[in-house]
Amino acid sequence: MRRPDARPLYVQVEAILNERIVSGSWRSGQVLPAEPELAAELGVSAGTLRRALAGLERRHLIQRRQGRGTYVAQQTSEQALGQFFRVRNLAGQPVEPETLVTALVTGPATEEEAARLRLAPGEEVHRIDRSRIFEGEPRIAERITLPAALFPGFSLPLAPEQLGMEIYVYYRNRHGIIVVRSDEKLSAIAAAEPDSAVLGCAIGTPLLLIERVTFDAAGRAVEMRVSRLDTRAHRYAVEIV
Repeated sequence: MRRPDARPLYVQVEAILNERIVSGSWRSGQVLPAEPELAAELGVSAGTLRRALAGLERRHLIQRRQGRGTYVAQQTSEQALGQFFRVRNLAGQPVEPETLVTALVTGPATEEEAARLRLAPGEEVHRIDRSRIFEGEPRIAERITLPAALFPGFSLPLAPEQLGMEIYVYYRNRHGIIVVRSDEKLSAIAAAEPDSAVLGCAIGTPLLLIERVTFDAAGRAVEMRVSRLDTRAHRYAVEIV
């Protein structure tokens, strides 16, 4: 393989394999060629290839199955929740949210949306308002903003088979957007009148503000999300290892 830049060879190999997944050349659930075959194709050592594969595995793009080979990861709603949803009850147990979408509007990006999503000023975005419901009670009010160019035809209502699907799985299945990481900022705020109406809490109730920008496997900013979590019975938990 040619060395197009000064990056370590395993990083270059990871980028090549990453592109095969992003482009759809390797599809979800597809088995990868055997490691000796793939190393020979790319002209690299087995050790270099394994380091590249380890990088893809850390980003949940591939799965290794003992005795069966390596596969392009098939993201499920359960996996998406485990990776990206950090709300726990007061006993520290994960919760399973239901989702209620209340609005979808398409329009020009605000200055903040354009900056966070790396868009040109005024570029079109989809804005989705929804609430997350735990044990029958709304506990999160949030707005999701998506670049319209990356999500053509995004509309409501979703098809019946998609209603229970985590939205990151929907992005992948419907639009080919493979989410791999999110950057978040957390801060404390007091509930305003719109929050009170959605969450059924008093104005001034302490809420956790979660501001997230999500990136796909191609490195693009694909989602901006602003969530307000009612912390009276739930917490946002992060494991640091």
